[in-house]
Amino acid sequence: MAFQIPTVKFSGKINEVSLGAKKVVVGGQSAYSFHTFEGTFPNKPKIALDVWDYDCSEEWPAALVEAYKGVMNDPAAWAKKCVEYGADIVVLHLKSSDPNDKNTGAAEAVANVQKVIDAVDVPVIVFGVDNKDKDAETLAAVAEKFAGKSLILGPVTEKNYKQIGAQALAYQHTVVARTPIDVNLAKQLNILLAGLGVPKEKIIVDPTTGGLGYGMEYGYSVMERIQMAALVQQDDNLQQPLISFFGEDVWKTKEANLPTAENPQLGDAGCRGVLMEVTEAIAVLGAGVSILSMRHPASLKIVRQYVDLAYDGGAVNGGDLPKVPITQF
Repeated sequence: MAFQIPTVKFSGKINEVSLGAKKVVVGGQSAYSFHTFEGTFPNKPKIALDVWDYDCSEEWPAALVEAYKGVMNDPAAWAKKCVEYGADIVVLHLKSSDPNDKNTGAAEAVANVQKVIDAVDVPVIVFGVDNKDKDAETLAAVAEKFAGKSLILGPVTEKNYKQIGAQALAYQHTVVARTPIDVNLAKQLNILLAGLGVPKEKIIVDPTTGGLGYGMEYGYSVMERIQMAALVQQDDNLQQPLISFFGEDVWKTKEANLPTAENPQLGDAGCRGVLMEVTEAIAVLGAGVSILSMRHPASLKIVRQYVDLAYDGGAVNGGDLPKVPITQF
């Protein structure tokens, strides 16, 4: 008798969400990540790359600055470079609107969004600074100005969901519902948005996750439990695609920023952050994330091939992957 892999029949399914005018679809899976023998996966995970609305070359690690040399002072050119690198989605971070920094207004936010959506034909996530009042101001203006353009607006939190959720509903945008690493809080925010009238086909869940280490492990367990509730317990308040913005946390760590000469035992600085980002990407993919928000194009290339091999099979194309230099010490 031939061996048969034991399988589980899942009773739940993740809702599909269509993003952007060209309808990039996420979600739809009916089993745990990579369990292709137990369910269907109509849409593979998508990869997003970050763009800031001002030149942050003095703040980012050298490896990232090198990858985006010549475009970091222009959000439109930067977004186009991300698409050239293979990004499915562009995340425009409205960092300059931070009240504790440049404190730019809604007009500047609208102008930068206009530049980016004119430059690329992929879905655009417009992300604020996690300040409830400032985000409500800037994202409301963006939602109204680009009515019907199918943007993805965030972060939407328990503190500002009424303002941003109502604007997204009125002007046909999707929202990123962010909660602080807790299954019940994620569920509650989804319920609040549904009560406001936002359809489930317009909600993506961001349960937040930190960089490698304790933050990633804690975030992973929460995302995994959300997927379990969605697929096994048929909790229709948690059957939304997940997004993870781990790239930002990875690249602000000391290890990702440390020059090679300062600690050669950590390996080449140009590859170290990439490998850290890839490591976390593989972890959150296993937890069920549908959208990976990353930063380095080399990370994207590695993770893209990983996803394609996992879902489609085939052979590793080593010639298409970046080479990690051996550090002698």
